[in-house]
Amino acid sequence: MKVAVLLGGTSNERPVSLVTGDAVIKALRETGHDVTPIDVGPDIAATIASLKSAAPDVVFNALHGPRGEDGAIQGVLEWLGLPYTHSGIRASAVAMDKGATRILLAAAGLPVAQGRVVTVEELAEADPLPAPYVIKPVAEGSSVGVEIVRAGDNRRAEIAQTWRFGKDALVESFIPGRELTASVMGDRALAVTDILPCETAAFYDFEAKYKAGGSRHVVPAVLPQAVTDRALDYALRAHQALGCQGASRTDFRYDEKTDTLIILEVNTQPGMTPTSLLPEQAAYCGIPYPDLCDWMVREALTR
Repeated sequence: MKVAVLLGGTSNERPVSLVTGDAVIKALRETGHDVTPIDVGPDIAATIASLKSAAPDVVFNALHGPRGEDGAIQGVLEWLGLPYTHSGIRASAVAMDKGATRILLAAAGLPVAQGRVVTVEELAEADPLPAPYVIKPVAEGSSVGVEIVRAGDNRRAEIAQTWRFGKDALVESFIPGRELTASVMGDRALAVTDILPCETAAFYDFEAKYKAGGSRHVVPAVLPQAVTDRALDYALRAHQALGCQGASRTDFRYDEKTDTLIILEVNTQPGMTPTSLLPEQAAYCGIPYPDLCDWMVREALTR
């Protein structure tokens, strides 16, 4: 099968996408596919020309961040009539917009933290929520730009002043406890992973996600079976509520003291680097990395 792999992109997550793309290219070639890498830059006309020249049967979207997982490149591929991996335009756009995601998840009866979208001006004026709370860009991934404001912290005004992620920010109550995640392939939730950032990390930030030794993943997470079942159920229901396709990953916080499990976000383009969570969960379920990549391109052709 002829597969074009889109990698790179123009977002803050370009370095991650390049690592993801290289791993995917190797895996797809290992499973017998004819692979054409396409490094996506700021000139979309050049990307379109490369796609037309490659004439693939299917496109593996290995992009991360804005324009790669927010419906933008998906719209280009739809226009060209090319099947592609992961979610479509609507689910990609909604999942990338954390404010919109919260609304849909809550409407589906799924648990989200107390919070709201505020303007940077509002954030500069006063605490939007009682501390501790989390400030997030509305449309970034991989914990880019995430800040935690704790009681007695005087960084709020500085964060607002130096904010570079648009005119709005999402603020949510900080949920203490464990960082959990569960991936979905099609109509199946795979497993729950307990993510343990290294001791020097303030939380599961960008470096903890992608730097070697930045975090330790325990799969399956050591949890009461009822909590595992709840997380798997929530992940599948979130996947379905947003209209996701292919693979997705839902991230949680779990407070053992109160038995509270809260959805943080849904990722329509889960990381596929050597340290990423979806490949680890697939391997735990008996699906090697090359087979996971092969499933993604074959699933895309069934839509």
